[in-house]
Amino acid sequence: MAKKILMVDDDPLMHRLFQRLLERAGYQMISATDGRGALEAVERESPQLIVMDIMMAGLDGLGAIRQLKKNEMTRAIPVIVVTAEVSAYDASRRESEAAGAACFLTKPFSPAKLLEEIQRLVGKASE
Repeated sequence: MAKKILMVDDDPLMHRLFQRLLERAGYQMISATDGRGALEAVERESPQLIVMDIMMAGLDGLGAIRQLKKNEMTRAIPVIVVTAEVSAYDASRRESEAAGAACFLTKPFSPAKLLEEIQRLVGKASE
């Protein structure tokens, strides 16, 4: 069975790009468009990894990560933070790491780099 990756981003284009990338690599992608949707999807789907945008309306990515890391059932799920917020790069990176993110990438990033980080954190899709 393919490993599930939850993609959380409010940009539909990002969802389409990630879906193509992840499915070609053999992963199953599930998606949410904000932090609240991410928490619901994690409960429903039990993904092996989460790719989370920071800047979203409602519950943002950092808030969602903090809630996931407080919960004993979801604490161990690795989170890759992706953000376009380059002007506050250092602060965003520090906040992400403090919240419990395993990796931090700024948009635009190379699809190969994202796959490399996914494989580093959860292994290849078929392992």
